Amino acid sequence: MTSYKLLLLPGDGIGPEVMAEVEKVIGALDALGLARFEIERDLVGGSAIDAHGKPLTDEALARADAADAILLGAVGGPKWADVAYEIRPEAGLLRLRKDLGLFANLRPAICYPALADASALKRELVEGLDIMIVRELTGGVYFGEPKEITTLPDGSKRAVDTQVYTTAEIERIAHVAFDLARKRSGRVASAEKHNVMKSGVLWKEVVTKVHADYSDVTLEHVLADNCAMQLVRRPKQYDVLVTDNLFGDVLSDVAAMLTGSLGMLPSASLGAVDAKGSRKALYEPVHGSAPDIAGKGYANPIAMIGSLAMCLRYSFGLGEAADLLDSAVTRTLASGARTRDIVAEGTTPISTSEMGDAIIRELKHAA
Repeated sequence: MTSYKLLLLPGDGIGPEVMAEVEKVIGALDALGLARFEIERDLVGGSAIDAHGKPLTDEALARADAADAILLGAVGGPKWADVAYEIRPEAGLLRLRKDLGLFANLRPAICYPALADASALKRELVEGLDIMIVRELTGGVYFGEPKEITTLPDGSKRAVDTQVYTTAEIERIAHVAFDLARKRSGRVASAEKHNVMKSGVLWKEVVTKVHADYSDVTLEHVLADNCAMQLVRRPKQYDVLVTDNLFGDVLSDVAAMLTGSLGMLPSASLGAVDAKGSRKALYEPVHGSAPDIAGKGYANPIAMIGSLAMCLRYSFGLGEAADLLDSAVTRTLASGARTRDIVAEGTTPISTSEMGDAIIRELKHAA
């Protein structure tokens, strides 16, 4: 059996807790003969600042570059609120994305049947929800230059963030969205703000041009603010939703809450496919580091475990193992197991570790 090199970056806050559950799942996959891994570990974010004075060392980046895939927990927290902007915890994650060329962020928003009543929306609006948000990850306003705060002659300050996109950047993320749509329902919605932003004008123009190569896929253009409203009004109208870095950040969190909790949803950040057919990839939960509950055993590990399932599917082609893991999560939830973030009123939540153990039991039973 092929052995895959995985780099684990637990990060900060609840990151180490949810990563510990993933390590247990990795052990179970190995014991069941479903997948085999060589594991390395390193620091990122605030933990790396504490140890090395920077959010990502060159050595950690080299390990990430050499790995077949990366799993990341979460970064950041109030402990590092006053560090210099250039070495903030999030800068480590941004460097990984940029230096490894991880331009395509896949964020599924899936409402598990057992959790339809946990959503802030009515059951009929979210039951059966299955959206894939494709977010451009290495361009746009988060990376555009100039990015600065300057002092004006009168002593006031002026802040500038630059939204920049090129044809090539838009083309490659559009191809990812259309290719995914071909494997799903054949529908893509593209969200931008062409009515007020020149980058939106170019985005719409380029996505429309790429669509000409995908006559079997339907394309809808939607303004990003209207898209946010529609996600709350009638979310199941969308299947694959492609958008830029900033709007993708916002819309994916909106979509995540439709499912009941940020603790439920994984994500994948993918690079381009090379001549050997492989690609760099980083997998992480959508949720943040949640420092207020760190160390209490409250964290929901499902998003982190789901990130491993995406890794099995998209990096290693282990679709059967990914399906078994996904179904183990579904059956665990159907059995009534709930962490604190998704527990029903009047019932008792289980801990982070207990949820991981419950999923592993279902995985072993199915395998």
